[in-house]
Amino acid sequence: MFSPQGPSLRELAIQALSSVERGYDLLAPKFDRTPFRTPGGVLDATAAALGPFGPFDHGLDVCCGTGAGMGVLEPLCRERVTGVDFSAGMLAQAREAHPDAAWVRADVRALPFTQGFDLAVTFGALGHFLPAERPALFRGVYRALRPGGLFAFPIGAPPPVTSGLYWALLGFDAAMRVRNAVWRPPFVMYYRTCPLGAVRADLAAAGFSVTTVPLDGLGERPDGSPRHRLVLARRP
Repeated sequence: MFSPQGPSLRELAIQALSSVERGYDLLAPKFDRTPFRTPGGVLDATAAALGPFGPFDHGLDVCCGTGAGMGVLEPLCRERVTGVDFSAGMLAQAREAHPDAAWVRADVRALPFTQGFDLAVTFGALGHFLPAERPALFRGVYRALRPGGLFAFPIGAPPPVTSGLYWALLGFDAAMRVRNAVWRPPFVMYYRTCPLGAVRADLAAAGFSVTTVPLDGLGERPDGSPRHRLVLARRP
């Protein structure tokens, strides 16, 4: 599916009926050949937007997956960069692609770092956390950053209710809720549980000062507002 080298429908079904960790372990060898990988345009736009805030010393990719975010961190950071994820399969792929980086297997809801990083990023991962779990994630990132450190991630504007994408995402989330109601273990992945307002409030509650900048290279909505923004959460 997606490409001749991508996962089959059967492989995706097995993944979807697994836990999040086991599902990504299974998908890892073919993950970069699916649309689930953060698009290169989003990574490039994020790197360009972060450039004026750098350079940084140590960088952290939270929920690093197969390591796509290293393409953002490595040019911006003068010292070592680290990726953290709880999927051993995804980390194996990341380690192969970026052998000079450090890789840590951990649950990011309990990050094992204290004031070690100047920049933290995450890409496409917030949907894997229920709203009640976000505060623990954000507090962990706050602890991992040095004073003055920056936590950055792109977030898309909600599609208009008249668009096909709106209904596709609504349908996906509804199907996932039904799946998790009738099948164990749960697979947490939702597209509509992390609106910007709620994310900003959780970041502020964790102690961050929060601003956003538009990712201009990713286009505008019909009303002229940006399709994507970069959230910039600063540890004071």
